[in-house]
Amino acid sequence: MSELRFTVDHEWLRLESNGLITVGITAYAQQALGDVVFVQVPELRAFGAGDEVAVLESVKAASSVYMPLNGEVVEVNSSLEGSPELINEDALGEGWFFRMRPSDASAMDTLLDQTAYERLTHEDA
Repeated sequence: MSELRFTVDHEWLRLESNGLITVGITAYAQQALGDVVFVQVPELRAFGAGDEVAVLESVKAASSVYMPLNGEVVEVNSSLEGSPELINEDALGEGWFFRMRPSDASAMDTLLDQTAYERLTHEDA
């Protein structure tokens, strides 16, 4: 498993060996939201960085998931639609949202690494 990268919107990204990027929400975001009860996964199409691609609802609030980089959503975790609790149970694993093919894979280098993300979340706390 490659090193994770993070966005300021609390998404995590993992570059897979096939060149695709798996995207989900961080454990920090999941804890802030509480129990996730509904997920609307993204459409399989191209999006620009920052576009809203998915929606989730928790017992506390509704929240959006944003496209972290320019690219195309090529696979979604359809298990989330019937089992949104996967996000609560394993946000960094089985609770992933989608896989994307980035327009420019080197854009991952502009995202936060683990240390920078931890600094961000400690500032929020």
